[in-house]
Amino acid sequence: MNFKTTLLANIFVAAAVMASSAHATTFKVAVGDAAGGTQWEMASKFAEVLQEKTKHEVQLFPNGQLGDEQATVNDAAMGLLDFSVLAINNITPFSPSVAVLTLPYVIQSADEAYKLTMGEVGKELTENTIRDAGVRILGWSYSGFRVLTNSKRPVRTLDDLKELKVRVPQNEVMIESYRSWGINPTPMAWTETFPALQQKVVDGQDNPYITVSAMKFNEVQKYITNLRYVFSLEPIIVSEQIFKSQDAATQKAMLEAGVAASEHSLEWLKLTEDRIKKELTDLGMEIVDPADDEKPWIEAATTKVWPVFYDQIGGKAKLDHVLKVLGR
Repeated sequence: MNFKTTLLANIFVAAAVMASSAHATTFKVAVGDAAGGTQWEMASKFAEVLQEKTKHEVQLFPNGQLGDEQATVNDAAMGLLDFSVLAINNITPFSPSVAVLTLPYVIQSADEAYKLTMGEVGKELTENTIRDAGVRILGWSYSGFRVLTNSKRPVRTLDDLKELKVRVPQNEVMIESYRSWGINPTPMAWTETFPALQQKVVDGQDNPYITVSAMKFNEVQKYITNLRYVFSLEPIIVSEQIFKSQDAATQKAMLEAGVAASEHSLEWLKLTEDRIKKELTDLGMEIVDPADDEKPWIEAATTKVWPVFYDQIGGKAKLDHVLKVLGR
């Protein structure tokens, strides 16, 4: 499907809505996750700063109230929605080069995630999303590494993973990562995930600790494997049409609110993650580490998955540049 063509074909439908939005006193922010999670924390800080700097009110709508995350990209591109906070994998279908940040084992710490997103790499990817998708990345939520949860058994080795039915987002990088480990995962919309775990349609899923807690996955999952294959990033995007329709002072305030919210999100993650791990174990979840320092997982994913996506991210040189920025 050609997302860019679809967006351009619908652009005129939104013209009247965009014109009225340009002078709106209330901005709406779609938040994919529940209140209390990383997305909500970052969006709350963004709203606080933007309201302080402008006359505009900012309202948050969690739990996908304004549509699923990919739908909010379409709506923002057409000027029908002001802002959205969403998982990075839901932007990659519209702007494929962003997938470089989702390749397994590229990002190895929260500080590396911040360095990439807030530096020259992040600036280039923002320009790409404006060009490809009609939305602008203003800031980032840092949710930590995606860990594997399941209801059947502790998973320490790739053999332990076999025969488990694991839900993943509808994201090719994550799908290929699990295939490299010897299983075919089950792509599934986020809104369907909790019921599917509850009804045993799937055995497990992966998400950061903070999301596991916010979504109360402890009610339907027992075991956590401390994987570090993908660092979860959740940008806040603004409709480029709506951004451009604002006066210079409001545009500046949006950019500054994005930076402030990103810095807040990083600090919040560092202060929160260890506490949440303890809370989850107190609720009965068991946390284990992969055997052999995760080396078999890393070797399989980097050798089998990275080459598949070189063309999508703009060539192997793009990945090499990212790794060089990180000193590797």
